[in-house]
Amino acid sequence: MVATDGPSVIKLGIDDAMAGLVLSTEAHWNQTEADWRVFLHDGVVFGIRDGVRLVATAALLPYSGNNAWISMVLVSATHRRRGLATHLVDACLETARKNGLTSWLDATPDGVAVYEPLGFTPTLQLRRLKLVKSTQASLPAPSTATLDALRARDRRATGFDRTALLTAFAQRSGSRIVAAHGCIALVRDGRTARHIGPLFADNAAEALALVHAVARSENGPLLIDAVASQAAFLEGLTASGWTIERPFQRMRFGPATTAAEEMPFAVAGPEFG
Repeated sequence: MVATDGPSVIKLGIDDAMAGLVLSTEAHWNQTEADWRVFLHDGVVFGIRDGVRLVATAALLPYSGNNAWISMVLVSATHRRRGLATHLVDACLETARKNGLTSWLDATPDGVAVYEPLGFTPTLQLRRLKLVKSTQASLPAPSTATLDALRARDRRATGFDRTALLTAFAQRSGSRIVAAHGCIALVRDGRTARHIGPLFADNAAEALALVHAVARSENGPLLIDAVASQAAFLEGLTASGWTIERPFQRMRFGPATTAAEEMPFAVAGPEFG
């Protein structure tokens, strides 16, 4: 148990995956039970219960180079405006501090107002986009690529070693790593929509071509979390039917510990970085 001055903050275990999924589903997020198991197996997930019911969570997912991602900050509608999220984020930050970790997160506009006073500084911006598709795919899937190729490109773009995360994604039923003309991306299932990302490319035209190829080979809705500074890519997505759902602001607590060699076109998701 983590000591706090407020409600009892506990560490959750792998058996809490379904309870976490209830919270993220209530918030209309796209996570699956498998996503929750990543946080519970590879990270630290803090929670608050009301009796036996899990009513709030926050997760700290460590990466290499003394970095960690804070996410899954969720509070049930019945327990909001009681400071529960602040207590849980404080638990994440204290754990990160004890372990010498720089903390990162992707915040909604409302979240930015919460995290800036805590000492988080903004870095890049993201835009979540959605493509609503018919139920019929029209073309074969793009060529597949190896997990090693994706890992290498991901390391260049993030500065982190995320082998465990990318391996967990790639091993799921329905996941595929696709590539064409120097571009590479991962496509995986979500609760309500398939997710494209991370996506790496040498230029916007090639990134767009790969996304269009994926879209033509997929059934149902798609989500992508595009890097806002990749303006030509973002404009190409919206021109081809993708709609912006919400912005995210990437923020960092602590010193920068790595230097990226390239900028991704889309990330793994605001919960994963």
